Amino acid sequence: MTQPTLSATPILSVQNFTICADSAVLVNKLSYEIGANETLAIVGESGSGKSISSLALLGLLPNNLSITGQMQLAGVGELPIANGQVASADASHVLPLSGALSQQREQRFKAIRGRRLGMIFQEPMTALNPLHTVGKQLAESLRLADTGKLSKAQIAKECVRLLTDVNISDPKGKLTRYPHELSGGQRQRVMIAMALAQRPDVLIADEPTTALDATLQHDILALLMRLKQQYGMAMILISHDLNLVRRYSDYIIVMRHGMVIEQGETQRIFAQPKADYTKLLMSQDFGKALAVTELAEFNQKASTINATAKPTTELNINVLMTKELSVSYPQETGWLGGVKSWSTALESLNLELPRGHAIGIVGESGSGKTTAALAIARLLTGQAKVQGEVIIGNEPIYQLRKSPLRLLRSQVQMVFQDPFASINPRFTVRQIVEEGLLVQGQNQQQRRQAVLEGLKTVQLGSELADRYPHELSGGQRQRVALARALVMRPKLILLDEPTSALDSTTQVTIVALLRQIQQEFGISYVFISHDLKVVRALCQRVMVIENGRCVESADTETLFNQPQHDYAKRLIKASLDSADFA
Repeated sequence: MTQPTLSATPILSVQNFTICADSAVLVNKLSYEIGANETLAIVGESGSGKSISSLALLGLLPNNLSITGQMQLAGVGELPIANGQVASADASHVLPLSGALSQQREQRFKAIRGRRLGMIFQEPMTALNPLHTVGKQLAESLRLADTGKLSKAQIAKECVRLLTDVNISDPKGKLTRYPHELSGGQRQRVMIAMALAQRPDVLIADEPTTALDATLQHDILALLMRLKQQYGMAMILISHDLNLVRRYSDYIIVMRHGMVIEQGETQRIFAQPKADYTKLLMSQDFGKALAVTELAEFNQKASTINATAKPTTELNINVLMTKELSVSYPQETGWLGGVKSWSTALESLNLELPRGHAIGIVGESGSGKTTAALAIARLLTGQAKVQGEVIIGNEPIYQLRKSPLRLLRSQVQMVFQDPFASINPRFTVRQIVEEGLLVQGQNQQQRRQAVLEGLKTVQLGSELADRYPHELSGGQRQRVALARALVMRPKLILLDEPTSALDSTTQVTIVALLRQIQQEFGISYVFISHDLKVVRALCQRVMVIENGRCVESADTETLFNQPQHDYAKRLIKASLDSADFA
């Protein structure tokens, strides 16, 4: 297998990189070189070793993992990548480093983090400090790079420039915001700005576009390519999106279960893939959404089989309805805490969702998609002003008191965009999935069986049940979050970017799974996504939101084939361009 060698004088060289946990090999003999102005893409399904191999480059892996191999960084020399020392001549035993050597190793890595090796992390909500504003966190990165040469005014100006570079609207205003006040896509772009602040020699981008819509994906990667050329950086692009990888990389490494399956020039691999696994990644078929007639047949069958079921006309009532739903947040407050002006995040949303149907809500990052889902689930903070009605079943949920609202919540579940931030890091997978069943009073045997069935449903092995979230990959955590929702057998599931962190093969599996559950159990979905091919494969109807307003709503195929609004046309065109391998 040919090792990628992009440059005669590489900035970064990695040889025989191996990471082990107990008896399991997580990454096996990974080798590559990368030079200035060049991009190496590492692709593969969730858990293949993509992210963990890059975290090791920065010395960010826990000490319970054994790391061996060699790493050379131009201008620095060889770095102590290994966190163990060989204790025998035949290298059969590896012992932990002594305290002094471990401290020296950490000091070497501290000297290169940010300045020489920068990283854009996969989950910005967990990488950003929730207690500090965007401006303070950007300023901290600039001070580390500048060592005190810039004044406060210059730092503030540079922060605005960085946010402008990553296409954040109202950059000056965003500096005073906290991470939770930004959309997922905005948080991702703040992470990119922070990574670029110190102008590193090598930029590691771990799924930098998962939270972004198709138009912004290309904008951000085009920006990264421009900055890479401008500053002479090398880039390691970790992604599950082969369309983006093909367009923006020079070389590709395809990984699976820690092994390098195939590697070489991007053009060659896409033109003549040799490994069957590589071919599989390139030819994913999401299938078609269930026809409305099929869903009507399910409702008819349900009323026939269940003698106590309600009449068919009642089975076809809307599971969800919103009437003039609007959400505003305080924009300016007075000295005594009163709100002087409001900023509208969502305006006059009207939707109807029949039993067993799925509706897709699409739009750019910050358009109001997630705000709509949180408002529907009545999960917005007390600062938000909500107007209009949300009716689930026959219940206007904003009129319910605490006790009936709690009963209703078991019928409405939500899968959040960032699974690591939405699941308890102190709980095992088993505890996370069974938590709702415990509240319902199910016994231990029932809960154990339900957890195992839930994990099997989302294609996770039972051996993961006793692991903690930090021991899972991003895709595995997303599937745990989905299992937690499905195990409750709700009537309605709100899915906020549930496939954004998943590789293409797992996306296909999850979409097929959601279709199957929709058909068998009549569960309804509100599906929020920037990935239009996934929306098309699951939803019977689509709403397009721009700047908090619904600009178009239609049956899925009608919208994709004959979009009416200019904004909808742009989104669909960007999605088709992204999916075009020709």
